[in-house]
Amino acid sequence: MGAKRLIAVVLLSALVSGCGAATVTPGDGPAPIRAPGRAYAVGVRTLTLDPGSARPLPVTVWFPAEGTGVADGRFPVVLYSHGLRSLPELHAALTTRWAAAGFVVAAPTYPHTNRHAARFSREDVRHQPADGWRVIRHLVRLDARRDDPLAGHLDVRRVAAAGHSAGGFTTAGMFSAGHHPRLRSGIVIAGGARVGGFTGPDRPTLFVHGSADPIVTASVGRAAYQRVRGPSAFLSLLGQGHGEYLTPGRPGFSQVLATTTDFLRWTLYGDTAAGRRIPGDARLPGVTAFDDRLDLPVAPPASPGLTPS
Repeated sequence: MGAKRLIAVVLLSALVSGCGAATVTPGDGPAPIRAPGRAYAVGVRTLTLDPGSARPLPVTVWFPAEGTGVADGRFPVVLYSHGLRSLPELHAALTTRWAAAGFVVAAPTYPHTNRHAARFSREDVRHQPADGWRVIRHLVRLDARRDDPLAGHLDVRRVAAAGHSAGGFTTAGMFSAGHHPRLRSGIVIAGGARVGGFTGPDRPTLFVHGSADPIVTASVGRAAYQRVRGPSAFLSLLGQGHGEYLTPGRPGFSQVLATTTDFLRWTLYGDTAAGRRIPGDARLPGVTAFDDRLDLPVAPPASPGLTPS
């Protein structure tokens, strides 16, 4: 096991320990499945969709690993979208930790907004939700191929979309009217919503935003948050900017990691214990603030103890 994989396993072990079977899935959809009770090593592969087309799409895929292959079981999918002039690997601090927690994370390199784009165009963001759906459809086909290492390991009925900055706008755009019910939840980090975003069926959505973000102001994120009709929450990183809280060791990183991981466990695995942990994950006085409209599961009442005679 390499050093990066070992780090991911160690940091995620506290998040997944002590978690039992799920009992409720937010909203309608497939029945709950058991969430992992341990952290995994993390494997990575790259593939390219439509390499000969006018819009080829390289994709980095991080997955739970054992030995030299994919870990046993089926894992929900997270589609992760990078921001302007960025790359999937620049978000690995977060995505590898999600993979270690039991998710397959697929991160496309968008053709005209990535760091190395030959013809950069911020207006191309409007085409990226369709690219995200291309990736999801490809993973559906990949899961059915007997000769692919990921075949039989992708729970393509349970998909979340997440992204940072322009990738957050991309995420919002995937929740348009008529989107496929396999898309179960969303995480918008330092982003907002264009026209058409969040017009589809209600799905739980988590917003993460620096309160002093100079690039995408917190008011833009708040406006998108107010547009979400279903369960939603807003995690504020107090006094922080456009994404320093995504760096391990920086203030707020632990809260972002724990909150997003438990949000994914709750919405994709139906892990009610993870859902109940979310407010505690998110709140750290002086570092974060948390607005909660998630309609989280309530802990069952404790059994009455015996009164000594």
